[in-house]
Amino acid sequence: MSTTDLLESLKKESPRHLNELIEWLKIPSISSDSSRKTDVTKAATWLVDKFRGAGLSVELLPTQGHPMVLAETPPINGAPVVVVYGHYDVQPVEPLDEWITGPFEPTVRDGNLYARGATDDKGQVLTHVQSVCDWLASGKTLPLQIKFLIEGEEEVGSENLERMLPDLAERLACDCVVISDSGQYSDGQPAITYGLRGIATYELQIDGPSQDLHSGSFGGAVMNPAIALSHVLSSMVDANGRIQIPGYYDDVVELSTAEREAWKKLPQDEAAFAKSIGVSELFGEAGFTADERRWARPTFDVNGITAGHQGEGVKTIIPATAKAKFSFRLVPNQDPAKITAALETHLANHMPPGVRHTLTPDHGAPGMLADTESRFMAAANQAIEGAFGKKPVLIREGGSIPIVTRFQEVLRCDCLLLGWGLSDDNAHSPNEKFRIADYHRGIQASARLWEELGKLSRQA
Repeated sequence: MSTTDLLESLKKESPRHLNELIEWLKIPSISSDSSRKTDVTKAATWLVDKFRGAGLSVELLPTQGHPMVLAETPPINGAPVVVVYGHYDVQPVEPLDEWITGPFEPTVRDGNLYARGATDDKGQVLTHVQSVCDWLASGKTLPLQIKFLIEGEEEVGSENLERMLPDLAERLACDCVVISDSGQYSDGQPAITYGLRGIATYELQIDGPSQDLHSGSFGGAVMNPAIALSHVLSSMVDANGRIQIPGYYDDVVELSTAEREAWKKLPQDEAAFAKSIGVSELFGEAGFTADERRWARPTFDVNGITAGHQGEGVKTIIPATAKAKFSFRLVPNQDPAKITAALETHLANHMPPGVRHTLTPDHGAPGMLADTESRFMAAANQAIEGAFGKKPVLIREGGSIPIVTRFQEVLRCDCLLLGWGLSDDNAHSPNEKFRIADYHRGIQASARLWEELGKLSRQA
C-alpha cells in the first residue's frame, strides 16, 4: 500500500475514528477527583486495549497516582525514534449548569464534538494513536519507530512522571517528542508552537479572629481577612498590568525584534479576539500586543477566592478565614523557586496588621523554547501543509505543559508541539469542543508526519 492509498484509507475510516473518540470521551477521567480514580484507570485501560488490538507492545505502568500507558512499534534500523506524549486525564467540569449537554455525554453540534477532554487532550492525542494503529493495520511498514507515553496526571502537574522520567530515560530514548496539546493560530491557519510558558501555582490563606464575628458588634475593631486578602492580591499587579513582586522580571528574556516582526504579520484582530471571548476590550501589560502578552510575557492571575458566607441570602459576618488560589505564567529562564522566594518577601511586606497568613506552593515548571531550525520542524511543516492545505505559522503558547522542559533536559531531544485545536474550543471551561474536521485533518497530518520523519536518517 502506498502512502497515498493509506491516506485515502484513513479518510474512509473517519466514522470509526469519530465513534472511538466518542467512546473514550464518555469515561470521566478527572485526575484531580479522588472519587474518579476507577474511571481514570478505565480510560487508561481503554487505550491499552486499543494499542494491543493494533499489535503494539504495550504496558500499563503504575505510579504513586494514576497509571501511565507505554506502547511502542518495532524499531527500524537507522531511522529516527519518536515519542508521542499526551494525557488521558481531564479537567473538572464545574460549573455543571453551564454545559448545554453533559460533559461526559459526547454530542455533535454544528460540526463540533462537545465533551470534556474533546480537545484537551483525548481528541488531539488520539489523532496520533489512530494514524499509527491504522498504518499497522494496512500492512504498510512504518518508516520509523514510534513510542507512546500517555499519562493520567497532566492536569494535576505530572508529578509522578517528572519523578520517574530519569528511570524511564533509556526506555524512552528518542530523537524527538511529538505533542499535540495546543492549537492552531486561528480558524484555517495551522501552526507549530515553538515555545510554552511555565507556571507556578499557590494557595494563600489569611486567618484573623478565631471564629466568624458579628460585623455589627466587631466591625471596625478588627482586620477583616477578606479585606486583607483583597489588599494583598491587588498589591501584586499595578494598573498597567505590571507585576509588582520584587525581582519578578530579572530573568525575563525579552522578545527579539525578529519575533515581534514575524508576529505582527500574523492575521491579528484584537477586537474580534475580545468579542470571541466575551469581553468589551482587552487588557494587559502596557507596551505589548495581545499575542505578545499571551505567549511571551509573564503574568499573574487569581484563579479562585473563598471567604465568608457563600450560601443564599445575607449573613453579616467578619469571616475568620479568607483563601485565594492564584498562579503565575512564567516565560523561559524564570525559575519557579526564585518566584516563590520573592513572593514570600512581597507578602510579608504587604500583609495588613492583625492577620496571619500561610502560603502553600502547589506545582511549578519553567517555560521552554524549541529549535525552530531543526530538521524535525521542517518535516512537520511539510506534513501539516499537506493535511491542512496551508503552510503553518510559528507561534508560542501561553499555556504550560510542565513535562516538556524535562523531556528536553532528560531525553536530550527535540520537541514538536503540533496543535489541531482552536482558541474557542473551551479547554478547561464548560462546553469544551473539538471541530470534527480538524480531528480528521489531525489524523492525516500525523500519518504524513511519520512519512516525512521516516525520510530522515537517525545519524543526520
